[in-house]
Amino acid sequence: MTKLPAGVHPDLRINSYGWYLRSRFGCRISKVNVDAGFTCPNRDGSRGHGGCIYCDNSSFSPGATQSTIPVEEQIAAGMAYHRRRLGSEKFIIYFQKYTNTYAPLDRLADLYTRVLSVDDVVGISIGTRPDAVTPEIAGLLAEIARTRYVCLELGLQSMDDAILQRINRGHTLDEYVAAVKLLSGKGLDICTHLIYGFPGEKRENFLRTAELLAGLGIDSVKLHQLHAVKGTRLADLYYRGEFVPLEQDEYVATVCDFLERIPARMTIQRLYGSAPLDIRVAPNWGLKNNQMWYAVLNELKARDSWQGKHFPQEGA
Repeated sequence: MTKLPAGVHPDLRINSYGWYLRSRFGCRISKVNVDAGFTCPNRDGSRGHGGCIYCDNSSFSPGATQSTIPVEEQIAAGMAYHRRRLGSEKFIIYFQKYTNTYAPLDRLADLYTRVLSVDDVVGISIGTRPDAVTPEIAGLLAEIARTRYVCLELGLQSMDDAILQRINRGHTLDEYVAAVKLLSGKGLDICTHLIYGFPGEKRENFLRTAELLAGLGIDSVKLHQLHAVKGTRLADLYYRGEFVPLEQDEYVATVCDFLERIPARMTIQRLYGSAPLDIRVAPNWGLKNNQMWYAVLNELKARDSWQGKHFPQEGA
């Protein structure tokens, strides 16, 4: 096999985030999810109401992460779980639910500082939206990043403004680009969330997003197939025949095409999303996260391919 570019794991054929964290910190790192009681601009009327058409936070959040439980208790429970299950030694606190920079600056500063004071916490990862990143927030994160690990996870989902409007996303591509430029060069990792499979989305248009992320210098990416869960507007579209989910083979092939087009330096945090069976509507591929992970890796091996193969100066 051709020599792989720096950053790409020789067996995985991608630059996995877990491998990156282990290399950076010298031990097993786990993310601990917490719910700090945030909301979203497209839920409270600032940008819209109802949230994204696919969104139900219970579909991806552990049951023990509830805003009614003090954050410190959520952290203690999560750390204990990951120590037992994986033998993790250090932790990144992950503010996942809703928009975790959508609050007054003093509240954010207090919250981030509190969790970083917990023993064995090496950093924070903050899920947010492009329209909820201000110069003041960028400055706060830059100050924290001088001494601690900070990853800001920006939900883009699609670079197509028409799709963003149809899914009630409440922000534009230009706002995403502006947020990335505001955050760049401040010592923190920038992760982008993308979803593939929106109604009317073409494969070639999704793959163009790889070029966008590479050009902006994004540090890591999370990929997710569009899936419907009970109680969402997307589920209603599915029942009416207006949302036809992707087939598994199409998703795996497109993810591999995407990986081939991004630089090897970009870490891969996620390749597939799942939801609990009791609320999952479609698609029902019947796979666990690790099985889909290996479906993608096995497809790369079958192609004799790897992350960055078709990225300029990395495929040779």
